[in-house]
Amino acid sequence: MGFYSIMSRKRKLAMSTATPQLPHLTRCDVGSKLFKKKEKPHALLNRGSQVGSSAGKSEGCDLSELCVQINTLHYIQTEVENLKKKAKKCLRNSELSQDGNGTTDGMNIRFELSQASCQDGIRQLCDATAHKVVFSYLSHVLLDMLYVGGAASNRVEPLLRELHSTLGVISGIMRNEPRDHLITALMKASFDGFLLVLLAGGPTRAFTLQDAQIIENDFRALRGLYLANGDGLPHELVDKASSEVKSVLPLLRTDTESLIQRFKQAITERQGSPTKSSFPKPPRVPAQWSANDPNTILRVLCYRYDEAATKFLKKTYKFPKKL
Repeated sequence: MGFYSIMSRKRKLAMSTATPQLPHLTRCDVGSKLFKKKEKPHALLNRGSQVGSSAGKSEGCDLSELCVQINTLHYIQTEVENLKKKAKKCLRNSELSQDGNGTTDGMNIRFELSQASCQDGIRQLCDATAHKVVFSYLSHVLLDMLYVGGAASNRVEPLLRELHSTLGVISGIMRNEPRDHLITALMKASFDGFLLVLLAGGPTRAFTLQDAQIIENDFRALRGLYLANGDGLPHELVDKASSEVKSVLPLLRTDTESLIQRFKQAITERQGSPTKSSFPKPPRVPAQWSANDPNTILRVLCYRYDEAATKFLKKTYKFPKKL
């Protein structure tokens, strides 16, 4: 059991490279051909997302094999629990439980360690599998397609179809409890991927104020996939997982001048007053995206298809238009 748990963790570490690296910040090339209707969508897709590379589909296990690994750890956990109950029952009926040598207490500690190891292995495998699915297996419809060339031209439907198919594979293989753990991890990873596209999608993406409604509708559809009209994950769980995205979406509706003022205030609160000619270095990437975080606001400005935004970014940080 310990060997299997260790190997599962090694698998998790090997798959951790599936999460892409954030690209360097740029500013929108307002007036470029990127958003002209005469350019065909497939030409835009061929340019690539310019989001950091992730592991390829051919690397590591496929989804069904990973589901079996999670099932196996859950089975081991169940068997350990059953063995613990049987052992305790036997000890109660034996003279060993009466000699005061702490045998039962020691046994409890050993079983608890085994169960904790299984639980930790299941959690790590679920998280790693979810990231592998979203950022590697589905990168062609998320990183390479979603909103490339404009929010209206490449919306969320292809991603939803792929995720629906993935959920079918998971439901067909896995037991109830580990299945729900994996689907929850998949939901969180897909929400993270959605935010990655909005805040670090590379120069092939840019958004106008009018795009905010499209993006909100798409995210509502993504949430709905996991709610499944009441047959999916609990509403409270989906709400909690989507709170980070919900906190950022209002920024997409905020006009550029208000965003700039909000950014100045946020960075002053975090880093102190700027110099006369320029701000300090761009704020660090936060542990969690937030409407009050200066790096988050800065990224919204970087992807704002607006002349005022691109002028501010050029003057303040000298961000290029291309990587």
